[in-house]
Amino acid sequence: MARYTGPVCRLCRRSGEKLLLRGSRCFTPKCSVDKRPKPPGQQLGRRRKLSDRGLQLREKQKARYTYGILERQFRLFFAHAERQAGITGENLLVLLERRLDNVVYRLGFADSRSQARQLVRHGHIMLNGRKTNIPSCLVKEEDTISWREESTKTEYYKQLVQSIEAKSVLSWLSLDKQKMVGQVLSLPTPDDIGATFDGKVIVEYYSR
Repeated sequence: MARYTGPVCRLCRRSGEKLLLRGSRCFTPKCSVDKRPKPPGQQLGRRRKLSDRGLQLREKQKARYTYGILERQFRLFFAHAERQAGITGENLLVLLERRLDNVVYRLGFADSRSQARQLVRHGHIMLNGRKTNIPSCLVKEEDTISWREESTKTEYYKQLVQSIEAKSVLSWLSLDKQKMVGQVLSLPTPDDIGATFDGKVIVEYYSR
């Protein structure tokens, strides 16, 4: 299955809540969820109540849409979470949050995860001093995330330096706003993530 390239606001409307796929636009009156809260497509009378399986599928899809992951890759993350000790649902949330593109987004280097993925893909980001273009790379404690020297000359970077002061980062990350270098202080916990989906329900979906 190819990556979804249609209007991402339709995904939020389908999920019934904001997934923050458009960055700062999601907090403005232009947000499609606020303007058109109904799901996309033709509305044919009263909506049918979702079954338990349908609710489980919706939670799984919300997680996929939020992190921009295809089904095959999402299954690999779930299998990785199952092999780890502890609660599978929580392990899955932590693994998704440790993705490099997500960390770039959490540090405020991008307005959305899709934009962060593009920055990584184009080689603008360095992990522990080495250039990497793999958005799904998992960060570890004490890893540093910085900008490639050539990328600091771009117009995007210059605008980011001016706007980064107004941004804040989560407690498991730190950011030197002068040097534009982020660091992973510790691995995230489910409480740090503040996910809009339920990991337990996703486990139930794949357990059938």
